Amino acid sequence: HKHPSARSLMGVPEMLSWVAALLTGILSAHLAQRLWFPHFWKDALFLMRVIRYGARLEIYRRTSRVVTVVDRFVQQAQRIPEKAFLIYEGVTYTYGELEERSNRVARVFGDAVKEGDTVALLMSNEPDFLSVWFGFCKLGCAVAFLNTNIRSRSLLHCFRCCGAELLVVGADLLETLEDILPSLQEDGITVWCMTQESPRPGVHSLLDQMEEASQEPVAAERRSVRCLRSPTLYIFTSGTTGLPKAAVITHLQALKAAGGFWVYGATGSDVIYTPLPLYHSAASLVGIGGTIELGATCVLKKKFSASQFWHDCRKHNVTIFQYIGELCRYLCNQPTAENEKDHRVLMGVGNGLRQDVWREFHRRFGDIRMCEIYGSTEGNLCFMNHIGKIGAVGRSNFFYKLIFKYDLVKYDLVREEPVRDHSGFCQHVQKGETGLLLSKICSQSPFFGYAGSKQLTEKKILRDVFVTGDAYFNTGDLMAEDEDDFICFRDRVGDTFRWKGENVATTEVTEILGLVDFIQEASVYGVQVPGNEGRAGMAAVIVRPECTFDGKKLFSHVLRELPSYARPLFIRLQESLEMTSTFKQQKFALVESGFDPCSISQPLFFLDCSEKSYVPLTSSVYDSIVSGQRNV
Repeated sequence: HKHPSARSLMGVPEMLSWVAALLTGILSAHLAQRLWFPHFWKDALFLMRVIRYGARLEIYRRTSRVVTVVDRFVQQAQRIPEKAFLIYEGVTYTYGELEERSNRVARVFGDAVKEGDTVALLMSNEPDFLSVWFGFCKLGCAVAFLNTNIRSRSLLHCFRCCGAELLVVGADLLETLEDILPSLQEDGITVWCMTQESPRPGVHSLLDQMEEASQEPVAAERRSVRCLRSPTLYIFTSGTTGLPKAAVITHLQALKAAGGFWVYGATGSDVIYTPLPLYHSAASLVGIGGTIELGATCVLKKKFSASQFWHDCRKHNVTIFQYIGELCRYLCNQPTAENEKDHRVLMGVGNGLRQDVWREFHRRFGDIRMCEIYGSTEGNLCFMNHIGKIGAVGRSNFFYKLIFKYDLVKYDLVREEPVRDHSGFCQHVQKGETGLLLSKICSQSPFFGYAGSKQLTEKKILRDVFVTGDAYFNTGDLMAEDEDDFICFRDRVGDTFRWKGENVATTEVTEILGLVDFIQEASVYGVQVPGNEGRAGMAAVIVRPECTFDGKKLFSHVLRELPSYARPLFIRLQESLEMTSTFKQQKFALVESGFDPCSISQPLFFLDCSEKSYVPLTSSVYDSIVSGQRNV
């Protein structure tokens, strides 16, 4: 018989072979994952955070114990009362101080309003915006955030569609109500102003009342919420034409938005810079709600300033900033400074960042993680680009699609409607193909629509999409999903136009024009040319202050970078471009004015292939185009 130690030694080679096989398998699996699933672990971690946050909301739904954003604020004020919650114009306001101030607001109006009432708020970015917002929420009221840029008829419309009977206005905005105050009073709307004494007859002062009121909290039962789907806010969409629409924001939507920073990995030690208007969902729901969720600090700016942005970030040790639309491009257009990479900013969270600006932003200001969030104020779908791929608004995968039911369908740009087959149902697009983004309306992803007219809500719903009886929210956005499951924004339905039988995406053309060194900003749109189908490309362009317009250089650039049908035929020089309050370009007036030099005072240019340049668009050139003598 062999000695026991000899038998054990005989098993060593076998054991080593098993270990080697195991290590080889692990290495092979790792290499396969890196090759075929390069983002697996990032996707898994992100999805786990989404599921974890969603589980909390599901518990609220099943137990009817909803912890709202304001409830969460009260919790944080009790937990960290001395921590800085808000920094505004150099003054720090702690969680405890804002809690007490909002209690004073609630005490002032405790008997004037009842649970379920709607109160309107017309204020610029300032700490008392939050005091008033939270104070009324503590009384069980819904709050309508009014856009500070709208006036007269539009402002009256906002009151009437959300049913507000009380208005709180900032001291700096009282003059904007001058022409509608009599109408408000006729409608029985009580107006309060953030002043120490009444500024005019019929307008009550609030600051003096707050000073006399108790800072003790009102009963928590007053603000208790049993249903996630009950409205808490009305936020008005900034449409480019027509009257604003009041999107219904429920507690469910507010809580989802408040989780944005956390899902991206932010913590309570972060300092968040918010230069966006609080009446917009990005600043209020994502920014303030997200700060509260983390127990972090928010640096609130009254109005965005490109020249002060980095100074503010350095002064307050900002780690995260919010952006929207073209804000980052404004920063890139600032003169180069030696210390522009000297900051602690690690992350930017927002939407609408173009690829060319994204790359330039990284080059100028360092490798800041830019986290795109896609979603409309009223929508029932959200995408998040947690990988940070330049140009993508979000990322999807098999598991994400199980949670969020969305589809991309073929869209007819001429008829401006989805393409339907012989059975009347919509058709899916192929991977990489551009399609209209639709989000299924169901119990997990409800669509709450707009206050007032039911017709406005119904217009955003597509029915009988894939089967009879189904319903989808129409985002109005043309998107594409590539082979790697990244989702890219192509254009808004109204912005995309058709020329020479081809679809032209204004976003793509805008990005290409932005690469020209003398162009500071461009707005691309389509104009009708008599005798031609579709719309020809036109661009309103701002030339950089130190530069001059170079028709030959621009001609060479568009010839090299764009297909013939996408090249702008007309250029209009502008000193500025009209924007919405959320930095979206206003194109309606540009489209309406066309390219007639007799009715447009700004310089116009025409793409002339014979001259290999953009040449001045004179009346004679215009006449030859309109009469058909000159081919376009």
